[in-house]
Amino acid sequence: MDMLYLLVPMSLVLVALIAAALWWALHAGQYDDLDRPAEAILLDNDRIVATRHDSVTLRNAPQKSSSQFPQS
Repeated sequence: MDMLYLLVPMSLVLVALIAAALWWALHAGQYDDLDRPAEAILLDNDRIVATRHDSVTLRNAPQKSSSQFPQS
């Protein structure tokens, strides 16, 4: 019986915390649009990825010498 004096107020505090979290979620807009994210996955436009074309190739690039210092 003594345990009920502790558990009942603790459960009431827990219910109050859950109710406050639900109130916050409702007023913060967490449940405004539940269908749009689910539909966005299905209606996603599949874009064609263009192939990459390099305008400069290694053959056209200037050649660098292999040595940094002049040879004597």
